[in-house]
Amino acid sequence: MFRAIRRYTAFGLGLAVGALALASVPGSPALAADIPKTIAWSAYNVGSTGYIQSAAIGDAVAKATGVTLRVVPAGNDIARLAPLRQGRIQFSATGSGSYLAQEGVLDFADPSWGPQPLRLLLMSWADTNTGNACTAKDAGIRTMADLKGKRVAWVHGAPALNNNMTAFMAFGGVTWDDVKKVEFPGFKESIQGLVDGVADAAIASTDSGLVYALESSPRGIYWPETPKADKAGWERLHKVAPYFAPHLAIAGAGLSREHPQHGASYGYPILVTYPVVDDDLVYWMTKQVIDLYDQYKGAHPGAIGWALDRQVFDWAIPYDAAAVRYFKERGVWNDEFQRHNDQLLKRQDVLHRAWVETLKLKSGGEDFRAFWMKRRAAALRAAGFEPIWEE
Repeated sequence: MFRAIRRYTAFGLGLAVGALALASVPGSPALAADIPKTIAWSAYNVGSTGYIQSAAIGDAVAKATGVTLRVVPAGNDIARLAPLRQGRIQFSATGSGSYLAQEGVLDFADPSWGPQPLRLLLMSWADTNTGNACTAKDAGIRTMADLKGKRVAWVHGAPALNNNMTAFMAFGGVTWDDVKKVEFPGFKESIQGLVDGVADAAIASTDSGLVYALESSPRGIYWPETPKADKAGWERLHKVAPYFAPHLAIAGAGLSREHPQHGASYGYPILVTYPVVDDDLVYWMTKQVIDLYDQYKGAHPGAIGWALDRQVFDWAIPYDAAAVRYFKERGVWNDEFQRHNDQLLKRQDVLHRAWVETLKLKSGGEDFRAFWMKRRAAALRAAGFEPIWEE
């Protein structure tokens, strides 16, 4: 018997991660000893891009190794990361909420959360645009500035979705004070709100299964653009969401090579874990996603983004050391990527130390978030990092 937990002391985290019952699966050539018969990761709701891709990967893993990959759907960032932090699952296929969690901002600027030391395995960088402003065509929203006065979705417990919308509105010089906020309990409900005519805009990936329903509905679908040439717009967007990059989408609802969208993107899903999860399991999972690529790449347009040659090794969350080991074996990791990764780890350490000191001084209260954000910004600046968020 083998414990799929490695001790993590750099952050002094008291993560309640119990022992995982592990056993080998006889006769599986791709399966190393002491890998669980069942592995679990969380993803967005059933029907979402993240869920469909995760399920396809799970099917490929099961056929090749005999290991069951159980995909747990969850409607918001908190719900996806909570079971991961609690040790009930080993991985999470999430979105930009992973970056917000690392930074300890928005919904994570709470005494029960704070900055999270997440580790990256892989991301799907596809021909689609991730987390863009999706609108009903009949709402007449042709630019981000046109969002002013419209009904815009706000999803409870989903800081990534809401922050993305804030960023796209900022591109057009629009704030939440300029729109009619329509609140929804989850991502699925927000897109259904567009179909049902109770909202005009919501955040979605261009290839999410749910947006095709909007495309085929009487309202139709339209994706406002964020042209790369609009430098002022991008400067405003990056002040809210620095993880986005200009990207031309040629796949998704209403899109094609002939009718692309000049939008923004980041890899999605983003497969993350905590540094307490066993090195061998992280290495094995990374290897399976890459090695079995040909078995699932056709399951969804966005699945092509998992290919090894599409990975970006200098993003905003540090890669897990076990994933790095695999990348080194494949000859795609270099000293520049390592230096970048080391800086991200240092940033996480600065955030953690600032969080610990903050909790010593203040454990809660209505002004806790403001208190933390001020101390967070000061600590990052003192260490030579850009805070990005000030409040």
